[in-house]
Amino acid sequence: MTTTATRSRARSRASTGARTSVDRRGEAQRRTRRHQPSRAPMADSHDAAVDAYIDRAKPFAQPILKRIRAVMHRACPGVSETIKWGMPAFEFKGPLAGMAAFKEHCVLGFWKGPLLKDRTGALERGHRTAMGDLGCLRSLRDLPSASTLASLVKQAAALNEAGTKVPRDLKARREIPMPADLAKALRGNRRALATFDALAPSHKREYLEWIVEAKRQETRTKRIATALTWLSQGKRRNWKYESRKR
Repeated sequence: MTTTATRSRARSRASTGARTSVDRRGEAQRRTRRHQPSRAPMADSHDAAVDAYIDRAKPFAQPILKRIRAVMHRACPGVSETIKWGMPAFEFKGPLAGMAAFKEHCVLGFWKGPLLKDRTGALERGHRTAMGDLGCLRSLRDLPSASTLASLVKQAAALNEAGTKVPRDLKARREIPMPADLAKALRGNRRALATFDALAPSHKREYLEWIVEAKRQETRTKRIATALTWLSQGKRRNWKYESRKR
């Protein structure tokens, strides 16, 4: 006949066995976790050099650069950053875009800008007001909407992913004749003339475009004077962008 003491001892053994089983399972799980390789932290696609570039930029430029950067990463999660020619560059299966900040404006340019489709008029076509594809960006208001900018980024990424190249004929442009006022100014400055004559055709064109696209005569006169100064110093039109170092 089973006594009360016997039943109590049986319950105690059962309880002890259950706790032992739970303890063993817990220990086994802890051992498994200890021997599992730890998860590698997610790679940060933000480059510290780009952080530093933005921090050094003028106050007006910082929100513009930060907005562009944020949209780049949101629209193209696989994008990477670097510094090229002294300016932040974005890459995704090849060069994607680049941005820069100057004294009074910022710029954003897409590597395959001529192939991008834009129904909003955000991209500068024809006469340019600055290097890049969006003109002079002096405040956040000058940027297109986040959705428009994201669409341009996605298009650029898709072109790179597909291996699409910009056809050479898209780069072909009509010849710009030498303006009479620039020719006269160059004849009066032999050092500037020698530099201009030694320039490659594409670099000569940069000066010519800059001058003939001036909308006012006073702007044109000022640009010619500036061109003579730079040429006298042996500089190309876009020397500011070319000479910046990381």
